[in-house]
Amino acid sequence: MQILSVATAHPPHRYEQDALIAAFETSWARQHHNVRRVAQLHKAVQVGGRWLALPMERYPGLSFGEANAAFVEVGTDVAAEALRKALDDAGLAPKDVDHILFTSVTGIAAPSIDARLVNRLGLRPDVKRVPMFGLGCVAGAAGVARLSDYLRAWPDQVAVLVSVELCSLTLQREDLSIANLIASGLFGDGGAAVVAVGAERARRMGLGAGTAGPRVVATKSRFYPDTERVMGWDIGETGFKIVLSPEVPDMVHRFMGDDLTAFLTEQGIARDAVRSWVCHPGGPKVLLAFEDALGLSREDVQLTWDSLRDVGNLSSASVLHVLKDTMDQRRPAPGTHGMMLAMGPGFCSELVLLEW
Repeated sequence: MQILSVATAHPPHRYEQDALIAAFETSWARQHHNVRRVAQLHKAVQVGGRWLALPMERYPGLSFGEANAAFVEVGTDVAAEALRKALDDAGLAPKDVDHILFTSVTGIAAPSIDARLVNRLGLRPDVKRVPMFGLGCVAGAAGVARLSDYLRAWPDQVAVLVSVELCSLTLQREDLSIANLIASGLFGDGGAAVVAVGAERARRMGLGAGTAGPRVVATKSRFYPDTERVMGWDIGETGFKIVLSPEVPDMVHRFMGDDLTAFLTEQGIARDAVRSWVCHPGGPKVLLAFEDALGLSREDVQLTWDSLRDVGNLSSASVLHVLKDTMDQRRPAPGTHGMMLAMGPGFCSELVLLEW
């Protein structure tokens, strides 16, 4: 599978982290016994600013139903913008798309947002749609892997991945747990789209090393048994309540290094042959764990740190933002290998071997 383009999109409302901290302190001043703790936790995640689905003043009093309605409306707008830009960058039209995979974990829609894109953008009536819910932060890398699976079976076709996460709409104002306080400072809103073609289509288009985006060489999925409470949602009357265990960096330390070594060995690739790293920006502690577990330098994952600072953690869309930044700002040399890595609810990880 050859990636042709990656595009990103955001809702129109951006706020610097200090403005958001001030709003949270005001909101939680009567409930939290130590409101300064909110600012401490929000500054610790090292996010500089975030986009929000709605203007900041709309969030107080927002019901689950109202938040989900906003997810459908704003999410469709963000998804349409990302996919339209990605298709334009690839030199393709909506009617060229044979398969669309859509992923999100921050709202519910039936028909799903990918169905709404058929009407909005004019995709073909026979386009194959696969909406995917529940993978959270790992879904950007997993979505690329599933596109690769599909295009191995249909090598002459065009497939797209669309990710939209409007994390701000899941805010639980009555939840004063450390997990929710961290999440309210870490996660932002945004989307991304990836356009890819199978090997036969790439051959007919004259694509090869150094043209378009990277080629997906191989993928590996890893599920870690009995880890369901490490990350995810508890969904109740007020919506999506975060499950975020402090064990996440420990999971990276315990598994990611061995998983990577085993995967590269299977592919006959030496560890030092990997020259570029597209990692999900889970948060400072998670990124430090990636550096330590994989023996990476700060320079190796600087684009991931930059993405965390600039937009926050966008769940499934984040690793796709880092992929786009890699293509635009620090494109690896043609013929070199790279890795895309993410972890998410399950608890699980996805490893994608790239060739540039």
